[in-house]
Amino acid sequence: MQADPFAQRRLLDVQALDSTLSRLEHRRVRLPEAVALEQQSLQLEEFQDAAGRVETELADLGREQRRLEGDVETVRARQDRDNTRLTSGAITNARELESLQHELETLARRQSDLEDQVLDLMERREEMEGRLAGLQTSRTEAEAEVLRLSEARDAALGSIEVDRAAAVTQRAERAAGLPEDLLKLYDTIRAGAGAGIGAAALRARRCEGCRMDVSGTELSRARTAPPQEVLRCDECRRILVRVTDSGL
Repeated sequence: MQADPFAQRRLLDVQALDSTLSRLEHRRVRLPEAVALEQQSLQLEEFQDAAGRVETELADLGREQRRLEGDVETVRARQDRDNTRLTSGAITNARELESLQHELETLARRQSDLEDQVLDLMERREEMEGRLAGLQTSRTEAEAEVLRLSEARDAALGSIEVDRAAAVTQRAERAAGLPEDLLKLYDTIRAGAGAGIGAAALRARRCEGCRMDVSGTELSRARTAPPQEVLRCDECRRILVRVTDSGL
C-alpha cells in the first residue's frame, strides 16, 4: 500500500486520539466514584433493611405491650369490684367470703405476673429503640455519603464526557482527508490488535506498538523503501510509521 508520508504521520495523531478515547472509556466503565457509590448504596440498603426489621419488631412489641396492659387493667377492675364487695359487708357467708379472698389473691398474683411481663417488654423495647436510633444514624450518614458520591460520580462522568467530546472532534479533524484505504487498514488492524493500536512509530529502531526491536533485515527494508510505502511490523503486523528519530 502507498500513502503520502505526511498522511502516515497524521495517522499517528489519529492513533494517539483513539488511545485517549480508549483510556477515557476504560475510566468511565471503571470509575472509582461509581464503584464506591455502588458499595455505599449496598451498605445503605443493609441499614435500611435492618432498621425496617427493628421497626417491625418494635411494632409487634408495642402491640403485645398494649395487650398486656389491657389485661392488667382488666385484672385491676376485677380486683376493685371484689374489694368493693368484700368491704361492703354484703357477703356474710363464710364460704363465699373465703372464695372471694382466694380470688383476690389469685388476681394479685396474676397482676404481678402481667406487670412483670410488661416491664420485660418495656426493657426490650428500650433496647431495640436504642438499636434503631443507631441504625437510623448510620442510615442518615450513609444517605449523605451516597449523595456525595453520586455528585462526585456525575462530576467525573461530566469531565470524562467533555474530554471525550474534545478528543472525538480532534480525531475527526486529524482523520479528515486521510486516504480511505489507509484508514480502513488502520481500523482493521486496531480492531484485532491488543491495546487497540493499529499504527505505531518506528522510533530508535523499535516498534512502539509491540515494544520490540526491529530486526536488521526489517530496518534495511525500511531504510530503502520509498517514503510512500506503508510498512508493517514483522512482529505485531501493525502499520509502522517512519519518523525523524527512527534510527534508520
